[in-house]
Amino acid sequence: MDRSAPTAWLTVVGIGESGYAGLDRAPRQALWAAEHIVGGARHLALLPARLRARGRLWPSPFSLAPLHALQGQRVVALASGDPMWFGVGAAISRAFEPASYTIWPAVSSIALAAARLGWPLDGVTTLSLVGRPLSALHAVLYADERVIVLSADATTPAAVARLLTSRGFGASMMTICSCLGGPREHQFSVRADAWQDDDSAHVDPLNVIGVHCVRAEHSRIEGTCVDAPQEWGVTPGLPDALFAHDGQLTKREQRAVTLAHLAPRPGEVLWDVGAGSGSIGIEWMRAHRRCHAIAIEANATRQGLIVENRDRFGVPTLALIRGAAPEALANLPAPDAIFIGGGLTVPDVLPRCWDALRPGGRLVANAVTLQSEALLMDWHGRHGGTLVKLAVSHAAPLGGFDVWRGALPLTMWVVTKGRAATDTPARSSANVPKDRADA
Repeated sequence: MDRSAPTAWLTVVGIGESGYAGLDRAPRQALWAAEHIVGGARHLALLPARLRARGRLWPSPFSLAPLHALQGQRVVALASGDPMWFGVGAAISRAFEPASYTIWPAVSSIALAAARLGWPLDGVTTLSLVGRPLSALHAVLYADERVIVLSADATTPAAVARLLTSRGFGASMMTICSCLGGPREHQFSVRADAWQDDDSAHVDPLNVIGVHCVRAEHSRIEGTCVDAPQEWGVTPGLPDALFAHDGQLTKREQRAVTLAHLAPRPGEVLWDVGAGSGSIGIEWMRAHRRCHAIAIEANATRQGLIVENRDRFGVPTLALIRGAAPEALANLPAPDAIFIGGGLTVPDVLPRCWDALRPGGRLVANAVTLQSEALLMDWHGRHGGTLVKLAVSHAAPLGGFDVWRGALPLTMWVVTKGRAATDTPARSSANVPKDRADA
């Protein structure tokens, strides 16, 4: 096979609850011409018997192994609805050359749900909980937001109802749409805080949830010590009290300035070195859904706080490296930005970070001690950039009066690494690691 000019040996066919009868002419022709048809048991059962005879199941756990084994033969891969919308098409696009496959999408369950609900899709937030943590829902909860959720199974609506209620969104209306586009299609609506065990009996494993978010004006934020609206802003500088921490936290005003200099951009990777409670990495990832962050933290207690905070704020894919820099920095994806909030004076931490930073990348290092400040001044002298001194004070009572109480002044070094003469390799979010424990 000529790898330089692959032919389209693979056809990906999106199929809905209407089954074979709902397919257009082109995908039907591809099915009859196929030597092999790969799909889930539910998808294969929707085909005529003569086509089912050519079928083979996706493996469990899911992988593209059957497609790799059959590469070059005439193969059809079956997928739910639109394969490129939270479907197998994304994995196929990463594994094979574009010229080697053709995709014929059907109407997605998200599009069908939006049609049933009367919600224009350009004003809807979509989220898949298939193989993804429920905590990802935290990131999209805002008053009057409309969210369409792809469920993992029949238990998902009950879990979503519990989460909404715990966040103060119990008044949100949930519409559960089951078996969309087929003869068994049905829907029902219920308030999140009114969900009963009996409601689960009406849910099919194949369901989509429409959530119209309604927020209580004030309620206690679970796990914190403040009473506030159950809604978080999208700009950097979340209130300190929202984070679980042991005092090792980049404070709100300093965090906002730090993130402004780090300048998150879609698809970029941040190293948060000495992550503490994880606040910088968390707010970096909240800046855009395609931002990636890696938190490096040696303290076991703070590692637990990072896990708690990333789930609370809806960024469960923030990667945690359980180890101390510089050793824990080995074999990580090259960063587009680095924040050093702790461990500046540890030998080789700053040099290793500087060497790893991509050309054109940003580095922000914060210092509160004289020793770490002296180190930053030395690096500023050698590499340029900007030195910033931040002094923040808050009004506080003193007897019958108010005074200014200042936090420790902070020295910040901000620098952009010079670009190399040659282009750097393209980023790939697939390289971002999962949690790792370093010895």
